[in-house]
Amino acid sequence: MASSLLSALGLMSGTSVDGVDVALIETDGERLGAFGPVLTVAYPDDVRRTIRAAFGAEQPNAATEAAEQAVTEAHVAAVRRWSETHGVALSSLDVVGFHGQTITHRPEKHFTWQIGDGAVLAKALGVRVVNDLRGADVAAGGQGAPLVPIYHAALVRNLPRPLAVVNVGGVANVTWIGVDDSLLAFDTGPGNGPIDDWCARRAGQRFDKDGALAASGKVDRTRLERFGEHRYFARKPPKSLDRGDFNESWAEGLSAADGAATLTRGTARAIALAARHFPAPVSQWVISGGGASNPTLLKAIAGETRGRVVTADSLGWNGDALEAQAFGFLAVRSLRGLPLTFPGTTGAPQPLTGGRLHLP
Repeated sequence: MASSLLSALGLMSGTSVDGVDVALIETDGERLGAFGPVLTVAYPDDVRRTIRAAFGAEQPNAATEAAEQAVTEAHVAAVRRWSETHGVALSSLDVVGFHGQTITHRPEKHFTWQIGDGAVLAKALGVRVVNDLRGADVAAGGQGAPLVPIYHAALVRNLPRPLAVVNVGGVANVTWIGVDDSLLAFDTGPGNGPIDDWCARRAGQRFDKDGALAASGKVDRTRLERFGEHRYFARKPPKSLDRGDFNESWAEGLSAADGAATLTRGTARAIALAARHFPAPVSQWVISGGGASNPTLLKAIAGETRGRVVTADSLGWNGDALEAQAFGFLAVRSLRGLPLTFPGTTGAPQPLTGGRLHLP
């Protein structure tokens, strides 16, 4: 007997530290029902600085405490604003899936840290909250990332497979989905992170809007080839990255435009190199996340993969809300004790459930 659909609100704050994505989804953790309203609430600059000051920490300290409080308060405010904007009563929600903010991800040390207080959030909203969705996987020896593949599999049920879904956030990750629903997922390499850092440092802008800076520059082919030889790309999955594992330093010495062009092509090259690990070639590449709104990057991905590249939005998905929706989906799976991670997605020893439930 099919279980009933729950109303789940997913919350996501990615490694780019842009803000909080809020998205409503109806699901039983296997089937997808209706997609509800979404909202992105940007972090104020001071909150962004407070969060970044905690990056890399492995022990609680004054910086992590301040960041956790800021993250929690920002999520409470974002959900309340979402509720007011769309006229959806919080009492109508069955559960909130709260990713929190990753400040440190060191799976080789069996350590990952997503700050954000689930108990405080549950009390403030009056709704059940599931958080700490990566912890059980990392404790069992998995990479704890990526977590979205099982949601990708639910989304592509009616599409020709094998196909690849790529999420380009601060770090980029790919989910390969086979004809039989088999999954392989891993971080491909840098996403927008190094491009954003380069733009902030060299062009006085937070990111390369529409890929305009990169489009005006020339790719340094010699550096690109050297970048493509990085040992990470040859390493067999499962594998995952911290936001700081790839940076913009390999573009040092180039002009602002040429550096942006070279880093953008590097992100695309890393995505294309992922295909060497696929069990079978894909019919298309579906691009989601912030990178999907960068036409220069999309063109570079098409050039590097020599494949059919489409955006998530062109398939009728909401590419910007995808990860937030996934955390609503994962929260429901957690409530039902269904697996969130798999040997092919995180290297977990077996399919594992996870998450921590907080009651209001």
